Amino acid sequence: MTAEAVVTVRLVRSFEHRNFKPVVFHGVRLEQTVQDFMQLVKDDIATRPGFPPPFRKYGYDTMKIIHQAHGAKTNELVMSLDDDETLVLHEGQTLRAAGVGKICIAECLLFGPK
Repeated sequence: MTAEAVVTVRLVRSFEHRNFKPVVFHGVRLEQTVQDFMQLVKDDIATRPGFPPPFRKYGYDTMKIIHQAHGAKTNELVMSLDDDETLVLHEGQTLRAAGVGKICIAECLLFGPK
């Protein structure tokens, strides 16, 4: 049986203006790679009805865990600025190996291009 989780992805377009849109994904397989999940998110937002066009066309390239269920929350409104080495999800890892929890809700963040 495959482990699944509920993952909330915050699509961030602007840190300065705090312009972000949360999207909830149910039944996310934790054994898939970060790269596969990022592609699933990109494909979903491109076809999601009622989604604002600026968020659909933005070139997202990075994911970072910003909150795990039952963990401490950050005071930052958009994302945590701490611990990038351990919280940024690397493409070769599975979601489980990257730290996305089995039963908990993990919020991840997609950045736009640098």
